[in-house]
Amino acid sequence: MLVSYKWLNEYLDLSAITPKELADKMSVTGIEVEGIDVPEEGLKKIVVGEVTACEPHPDSDHLSICQVDIGEEITQIVCGAPNVKSGIKVIVALPGSRITGNVKIKKGKMRGQVSNGMICSLQELGYGDSVIPKEYAEGIYYLPADAEVGKPVFPYLDMDDHLIELSITPNRADALSMRGVAYEVGAIYRQTPSFPPFELHEVETAAASKINVTVEDQADTPAYQIRIIEDVTIAPSPQWLQNRLMNEGIRPINNVVDVTNYILLLFGQPLHAFDYQKLNSQEILVRRGKEAETLVTLDGESRTVSGDDIVITNGQVPVALAGVMGGLDSEITATTTTVALEAALFDPLAIRLTSKKFNLRSESSARFEKGINQATVAAACDAAAVMIAELSGGQVLKGAVEGATVDVAPVSVAITLDRINRYLGTKIDQAEVEEIFAALGFTATLDNETYHVSVPPRRWDISIEADIIEEVARIYGYDRLPSTLPSGETVAGRLTHEQMLTRKVRTILEGNGVSEAISYALTTEDKAQQFTFTSSQVTRLDWPMTEDRAVLRLNLIAGLLDDLAYNLARKNSNVALYEIGRVFKQAGDSKKELPTEVNHVSIAVTGNVHNKDWQSQAQKVDFYHVKGILENLFDQLGLTKRISYTQTNQLQEMHPGRTAMIQLDQQVIGFVGQVHPTVAKAYDVTETYVAELDLDQLLQDTSAQTVYQTVSKYPAVNRDIALLLSEKTTNQTVNTVIVESAGRFLQDVRLFDVYQGKNIESGKKSLAYSLTFANPEATLTDEEINQAMAKITKNLEEKLQAEVR
Repeated sequence: MLVSYKWLNEYLDLSAITPKELADKMSVTGIEVEGIDVPEEGLKKIVVGEVTACEPHPDSDHLSICQVDIGEEITQIVCGAPNVKSGIKVIVALPGSRITGNVKIKKGKMRGQVSNGMICSLQELGYGDSVIPKEYAEGIYYLPADAEVGKPVFPYLDMDDHLIELSITPNRADALSMRGVAYEVGAIYRQTPSFPPFELHEVETAAASKINVTVEDQADTPAYQIRIIEDVTIAPSPQWLQNRLMNEGIRPINNVVDVTNYILLLFGQPLHAFDYQKLNSQEILVRRGKEAETLVTLDGESRTVSGDDIVITNGQVPVALAGVMGGLDSEITATTTTVALEAALFDPLAIRLTSKKFNLRSESSARFEKGINQATVAAACDAAAVMIAELSGGQVLKGAVEGATVDVAPVSVAITLDRINRYLGTKIDQAEVEEIFAALGFTATLDNETYHVSVPPRRWDISIEADIIEEVARIYGYDRLPSTLPSGETVAGRLTHEQMLTRKVRTILEGNGVSEAISYALTTEDKAQQFTFTSSQVTRLDWPMTEDRAVLRLNLIAGLLDDLAYNLARKNSNVALYEIGRVFKQAGDSKKELPTEVNHVSIAVTGNVHNKDWQSQAQKVDFYHVKGILENLFDQLGLTKRISYTQTNQLQEMHPGRTAMIQLDQQVIGFVGQVHPTVAKAYDVTETYVAELDLDQLLQDTSAQTVYQTVSKYPAVNRDIALLLSEKTTNQTVNTVIVESAGRFLQDVRLFDVYQGKNIESGKKSLAYSLTFANPEATLTDEEINQAMAKITKNLEEKLQAEVR
């Protein structure tokens, strides 16, 4: 909403208040000011001129040589505007002046003819094409005949005004009008706005003899009336009215349409003017649209309406989209002599749906959607009728023809002074709160310490006690509200042990190139029961928003797979995500017991670990890549020696040959592996590897302390051992036997070769290990190492039937 400071001064005395001070005060009382614009800023030496002579340029078919009176002298200016002519008052930029865009005008020659300045269009003064009257859109602008030659042009165009841009929230739609803003500013500065009356003079002929109005459903249209103005002469609006509309961002059209837009700005009441003769009927019927019914709107577009749209009809066919846009066939034109002026209230939801459906957002539809002052519908219509009659020479027929009316009464809200002070923490006394009510224009009566506050209809946003408290706080001044610091003892905050470890898990995973994702905790029943390594019932919502969000999740992987699918659909093929979140396990009846919330951590990776480049081939993600991320995590948490892996085919959603359960001290805490190809296809993802762990259990068994050891000064010794085993024997089994047999000097076991094929009998495989021995207290002897190796060999042969190669 743009508020003209000069216009506002007509209703209030702001002579001692600068626009900047007003804007600052409004911002701290509840209506935010986006900025202040002064149209003349950046422009200078632009005056009124009169073209005394105009001749075609001898060397150009579109230029004219003009003699222009600029007050002190008559100067020559070459002009290219097609509408320049002798005897008009124009805008002249003198040599040395600045026009929009900080362009400097200089003396010069055009096709050999001297030009001392420029005759300007409105565009060259900064006006946008959308607000310039159409007759001047392609040429220069004509100033009023009474404009004084040689004087600065800015006052004639109200470019010396200050336009205050307000950011109006939906609950303060009352400020979408000059009257509403005047009441607001009046309350701030303890003034009562004074609005000049519109004196309505009617002729004896009754409007009801010319038209009949019917409203089919008063719920759609609570109020509707038509006034008739006859004998109008369509002409341009006076300069002051055009200036106001252009400064507010509205294009002047003619003296009838401009009045409806002016009243829209003044009252916040949308109006529409029909050409009475073009209605081809003496009836107005307001109803819902019929299927496949069409209407050509003012923008020239054909619209197909339906039962969702409210339309204004001539009894048979639509002539306007109610509250949104009028029809082309009944618009006001130069031939109009009788005007049917509409003022109404429409259902805000219906207007919003129609506006959205046809992508037609207008000043009228915005106000109908947010609300208008129901008490001034008739007053706004009367004011518009008075102005149209004055500006067009017409006469207003007697009475308004009403199809529906609405009774509006002030809203009464009860509140005590004690409650106001308790909420605001203030000590406002009775006299001050009554003065605030008076400033707001609220009538308040006191009855046994309770105020009964009567709120006028212009503030339809106020209906409850909290609204009154907010109004008192605004006008009292937010800056005057007391501020206190919290009392009591404070202690230094810190993270809990679990929070620190969770943060550490995040850091480790992100250090391995995995990015965090956050998924919905609600999902479908099928997805909730997938990828679970413990049994649980699902927890269903009684009233889910959608079927896709009907139960609480039992796993995190399903959400991560949805995230992978989203990325893959957008050509992001290499994705590595993790999530830390709660799953909801239900042991009994979900309607009687609350679920147990358990923290899990999950990883999902797809695509390439490394893309192909000039020196290496692409490397796809595989089981060992994800397992390596987990092993790094376990190592950083100090759990490596307590973790073991067991191949499994018990998870239906996982590949049976590429999945392992993860155990901590022989207790299952999660799994790692490849998503089954059929499941991956259902999620619309490529080959994907995932892992999920019970984070609560993992962190519970994590040592709070890290034990550091000094680097041994004695050398370590490496020994290799190659074994021939059954192909069904796992690395985990071999590793366990070696560790249990080697004794206290074994520091590390590493598998460095796996082989099956030529020279290896069928059903067998070769595994080669590198063993590292070290004694932190002395140098190991060959005898000690040989004893350990002999024991390892013996146990491998006896327990695993291994053959040492």
